[in-house]
Amino acid sequence: MSNAEHPSRRTVLTVAVAAAVASGAGPAAAASASVPDTDDPAPAPTADYRAWTTYADWRSGAVKGARAVTGARPGVVIAAPAGTTDYTDPHTGTTAAWEYATWTSPVHRLSVPSTEAIASWNAHTPEGTWLQVELSGTYSDGTPTPWYVMGRWAAGDQDIRRTSVDGQSDGRSSVWTDTFAIDDASTGLRLVSYRLRLTLYRRPGTKLTPTVWRLGAMGSDVPDRFTVPASTPGLAQELVVPRYSQEVHAGQYPEYDNGGEAWCSPTSSQMIIEYWGGRLTPEQLSWVDPDYADPQVDHAARYTYDYQYAGCGNWPFNAAYAATFQGLQGVVTRLGSLTDLETLIAAGIPAITSQSFLKTELTGAGYGTSGHLMTVIGFTAEGDVIANDPASPDNQAVRRVYPRREWENIWLRTKRYNASGAVASGTGGVCYLYFPAQPTARQRQALAAVGVR
Repeated sequence: MSNAEHPSRRTVLTVAVAAAVASGAGPAAAASASVPDTDDPAPAPTADYRAWTTYADWRSGAVKGARAVTGARPGVVIAAPAGTTDYTDPHTGTTAAWEYATWTSPVHRLSVPSTEAIASWNAHTPEGTWLQVELSGTYSDGTPTPWYVMGRWAAGDQDIRRTSVDGQSDGRSSVWTDTFAIDDASTGLRLVSYRLRLTLYRRPGTKLTPTVWRLGAMGSDVPDRFTVPASTPGLAQELVVPRYSQEVHAGQYPEYDNGGEAWCSPTSSQMIIEYWGGRLTPEQLSWVDPDYADPQVDHAARYTYDYQYAGCGNWPFNAAYAATFQGLQGVVTRLGSLTDLETLIAAGIPAITSQSFLKTELTGAGYGTSGHLMTVIGFTAEGDVIANDPASPDNQAVRRVYPRREWENIWLRTKRYNASGAVASGTGGVCYLYFPAQPTARQRQALAAVGVR
């Protein structure tokens, strides 16, 4: 996250933006820090998250050289490879041969015909292995999409450089880093179903294999909106979550998105990972300059870095990083209200949320941003949001209280005005959820209430 406004990689619905401008909304609407309440009814569900996690789920897929495995965390692995292929890493120029196997999910019909879809996964990739996730679907007019690469990923960076893939489009939809998007949502075209395909890779002649425990995608159709209905406060509770500032790391390891000033996503991830007990060993941190405080944040930045996007804010890469810690899983989804966040907090589950705003739109922030991640850790008795905001001068200053009405609007809207007065995009409720691989009954109930199983 940079405190300066800059073009967002997620500004993709240009026709919808033009329509919003034509409707008469203008920059003056965003000039005030206060957002008027609205009497609009609660919106219908706007997102559908589906994941494959159980042994039965993995058995339901089509395999070529892969097989399902049982255990405390069922998954899919390489059995007898389907073949060998060469891969030239675009970021190193290195070409190497890899054995591979594939697993393809059954078709999932979306309960919300969608303008966007984001895949996420949890996996173990020992040295000498990596994986690719692809998505293919059917449009509302019955025609198919291509197979789109949603990510090439490894927990480490010694075999390949983890990467998104630019330039994927069929003229009707495109992939923007980690997000499938319909190019012109105003036409009514939607994604109505999809399949996910895993390709598992390993060095030839070895018995190594990636193990994938969770694979899913969130499809959504969030209506264009500059404001959202006000929710009613329903919880006063605060979770004790470690506090880390990204600003402490400014200038460190500039090869990873110019250093800590842009590390809001991995800093937020590391806070919640440690809340759940995830710890890095001295050996894992030995590469970090010993003079640097909180070396685990530097580590998180390196191991969430997307070499194509040239940043640490790839949403699925952060969720996958969290799941490399024993006993944790992570997903990317969309929530519909602060009530959803209250449900999670009440069960002890903090969330990482993505939002963008002008300095005047969030009282107490002291900055504006075209994209920023922070962790929601609770609510005050008045219903205001308690957040660990990594865009703070030091760790002690990370805990913030933000006005409920302002905060929910900047998080849930899909359209906003930037510092130049131009219409820009909002994230529409995107969040990362990290939680135990074996959640309690109460945690399962809370996750199910927000559509995550």
